Amino acid sequence: MKICVIGTGYVGLVTGVCLAEIGNRVLCVDKNKEKIDMLKNGKVPIFEEGLEELVKKNTDSGNLIFDDDTACGVRESDIVFISVGTPPLPSGRPDLSAIDEVATLIGKSINGYKIISNKSTVPIGTAKRIRKIIKENQNDGNNEYEFDIVSNPEFLKEGEAVRDAFFPERIVIGSRSKRAIETMIELYRPIIEQDFDYALNNSHKKGKIPIIVTDSTSSELIKYASNAFLATKISFVNEIANICERVGANILDVTYGMGLDNRIGSRFMKAGIGWGGSCFPKDVRALSYTAEEYGSPANVLNAVIQVNNQQRFKVIQKAVNMLGIIDDKIIGVLGLSFKPNTDDTRESPSVAIVNKFLELGAEVRVYDPVVKKCPEDMDRSAVMASTPYKALEGAHLMVLVTEWEEFYNLDFKKIKSLMAGLNIIDGRNIFDREEIAELGFNYTGIGY
Repeated sequence: MKICVIGTGYVGLVTGVCLAEIGNRVLCVDKNKEKIDMLKNGKVPIFEEGLEELVKKNTDSGNLIFDDDTACGVRESDIVFISVGTPPLPSGRPDLSAIDEVATLIGKSINGYKIISNKSTVPIGTAKRIRKIIKENQNDGNNEYEFDIVSNPEFLKEGEAVRDAFFPERIVIGSRSKRAIETMIELYRPIIEQDFDYALNNSHKKGKIPIIVTDSTSSELIKYASNAFLATKISFVNEIANICERVGANILDVTYGMGLDNRIGSRFMKAGIGWGGSCFPKDVRALSYTAEEYGSPANVLNAVIQVNNQQRFKVIQKAVNMLGIIDDKIIGVLGLSFKPNTDDTRESPSVAIVNKFLELGAEVRVYDPVVKKCPEDMDRSAVMASTPYKALEGAHLMVLVTEWEEFYNLDFKKIKSLMAGLNIIDGRNIFDREEIAELGFNYTGIGY
């Protein structure tokens, strides 16, 4: 099939590459010409395992093309995927200006029957909004071309996005058009049937992928509700971790015991310093905003947000308990991305923690295996170190924020010889408490 993907961020680029890999002709378009030129030259602007290799493979084969002419992409395609950003406004409401802009352009460019498949995370009613805008902007004389809108949310985890694209846990198609539904199922058939040659390391074919066919409103809500529930699990476990610290319980044992109940499960049950990234923060706020808008206040979601905002500053409290006055202390922070295996620092707990330490007068040195420059929202007085050991030279405190695999194999004997004060805050509970204590470190995790 001929596919146009509008937007080359995480969702758009991964979606386009995946559809090209399974045999479609895919044109990825973006109004950011600099990004398009970068992609044409084989350079991928985001870090995702396996993505750069797939981009090169499919551009070389001709299945994947990059361009900044969105109108041309719409005209030459059978299916148009909308994959643009919907960042939160101060109220929590998603900013749909990019969606509106794209829908307007589609309306002006449409030249025959199209399926418009929305992959952007959007509030309830956006499918109807897109339809209305497209119809209002069709201007080809007396022609009003037929089209169908499909809500087709993505469930890609940053750091595992390519894997999730090929091996999704479910595919959701929100539409009342039989023609559109059948076409989308046919498009995804190689993935549904797992009938393709490409395989990622440590992946295996899992059998038929479930398909949920529903209306567009339910499809839109499935995405928000899924992320909100996962965020709720994390905030709940962090609340339990805080109770554990008060009563002397061990959160690792508590969550292990809870996770063995198959009604609860062990995933997203790891205590730490909270969630961040491009999805959970904005999606939970957006769902809370929508609930308020429709007269059904989301008290649980509001509490989830509050717990998460407070959790990252537990690290600051622990640092004060360890060091007393923070002013003039050297603090080494390990991890800057909001989670491992991505370079995304949006809403990263690490950024908030670093900024707070600097505000209190500390000298902060930061190391991340992938993020090598200060994010825009991080105080530029933080020093970016070239290795974890450089970050910890002369430090009075080490703070582990992101659980990169590299950090599981740190040489603590070497670290002991480098640090000025043997204090460790393990914000993700990845180190063995007893082993660290035996080396003479003053160690604290989250919840035990």
